Amino acid sequence: MIHLSNITKQHGSKVLFKDASFQILPGTRAGLVGPNGAGKTTIFRIITGEEEVDSGEITVGKKTTIGYFSQDIGDMAGRSALEEVMAVSAETVRLAAELKEMEEQMGTDISADEMEALLARYGEAMEEFEHRGGYDLDSRAKAVLTGLGIGPDRYHNPVESFSGGWRMRVALAGILTLQPDVLLLDEPTNHLDVESIVWLEEWIASEYKGALLMTSHDRDFMNRVVNRIVEVANKTITTYNGNYDFYEKERDIRKEQLLASYKRQQEMLSKEEEFIARFAARASHAAQVQSRVKKIEKIERIEIPAEDKVVRFEFNEPPRSGDDVVVMNGLAKSWTNPDGSLHPVFSGVTGTIKRLSKIAVVGVNGAGKSTFLKTIAGETEPSAGTVNLGANVELGYFSQHAMEILDPKKTIFETVQDVIPLATIGVIRNLLGSFLFQGDDVDKRIENLSGGEKSRVVLATLLARPVNFLVLDEPTNHLDIKSREILLDALSNFTGTVMLVSHDRHFLRKLVDRVIEVDHGEMRLYEGNYDYYLSKTGGVIH
Repeated sequence: MIHLSNITKQHGSKVLFKDASFQILPGTRAGLVGPNGAGKTTIFRIITGEEEVDSGEITVGKKTTIGYFSQDIGDMAGRSALEEVMAVSAETVRLAAELKEMEEQMGTDISADEMEALLARYGEAMEEFEHRGGYDLDSRAKAVLTGLGIGPDRYHNPVESFSGGWRMRVALAGILTLQPDVLLLDEPTNHLDVESIVWLEEWIASEYKGALLMTSHDRDFMNRVVNRIVEVANKTITTYNGNYDFYEKERDIRKEQLLASYKRQQEMLSKEEEFIARFAARASHAAQVQSRVKKIEKIERIEIPAEDKVVRFEFNEPPRSGDDVVVMNGLAKSWTNPDGSLHPVFSGVTGTIKRLSKIAVVGVNGAGKSTFLKTIAGETEPSAGTVNLGANVELGYFSQHAMEILDPKKTIFETVQDVIPLATIGVIRNLLGSFLFQGDDVDKRIENLSGGEKSRVVLATLLARPVNFLVLDEPTNHLDIKSREILLDALSNFTGTVMLVSHDRHFLRKLVDRVIEVDHGEMRLYEGNYDYYLSKTGGVIH
């Protein structure tokens, strides 16, 4: 279907890949991985024709349709959510209109030759229309929208009325409804809750018949969906036949083999260079020296790739809190609707959160998980009941909103210095260094940072203070798989209490020992880990 052969691409002075090749074959499900800046998005843009290669060849099968979902969805306006989804399949809609027009022509008085030509055109258009799934386009669009959490009551809402995250879902729904031969998905799970992620997994497995190439920071999603990994790293593209877990193991094995080969080559080169140095001045050994010089000049040197930089989250030993970290009594929260009526988010929550607990707060999108965390963190007042922190509890709260209220004009260094004004420059630099902000990076302004960099700044400000109760709302958003693993390891070893919301199931499975479910205003506590919770609920998020 799509073949990339011996492609070379350079951005400025940086070579992304040189003489690299891979192919997308019918029905394959591939995950595209590699460190930030390695060229993953460039691969997508090359396939769609948005960028050209410096050399090499790209071959795309005739009539192959390509659908590309990226994080840059552009402006959406002037349509309903359903109309926006249907608009992505504009060619299918055009074919439907063309078929109708030709059917009307067939009912007119035309010559035999004209009829023959019309029937030939009609047959080709019909074949293309059926290939694109034209007959069930409307029902498919509605099913996909519903699966991604936008139900019939919101089909006809203006797309401008949706938040950025929900517009991402509308854009994704459009690409999925298109059902292209090749589906390119760049971080499709970024703005989805667990329920929608599970739906997307099932849709790809049962409804989608084409080829898939995707990036994702969600390890569970990657493992469940893909059967091969395409790695972009070290100026080349390497294919592994297996899911993400297989890729990690195989990559480590290949790395060990490369290191062993490098060591052997270095030992051989050292011996040859030692011989050349010892006998270079002797006429009697001139031929041998020249022979060995030519030999080592022809050798293709093995290069050891530089280690990928990763965030090194290290929590300092926090002060000990009392055994009762949070005590809730009849806790409730309601929001006031525009018409003055009350919308209950949760109510009647009574209980105690004990020291060293690692608690996940789960529930469908809009159930009130973030509101519950805000109430616990003191960011919003309860409508009824009380929430009290225990003795010596020092709370640190991470939210996506915290990224938005960072002062865009301040530097990374100034942002952290505001939190710990008495700390020395060295202490602040060491803290920022553990979050990959080194050298001149600390002088970057917040307004120039990516989402992932802003997320790391907020986490750094949390770490700057000696907190023993972490309340985290989607802390893994914008972090890649490797950084998520390191945060997971740090939180697992954190000798304090953790309460978090996350749609990363691998993260929850490995970390938490309790689950609080928010469901239609009610709360249920499960005294077990995430797998225990799934076993008790039949694997369904209510």
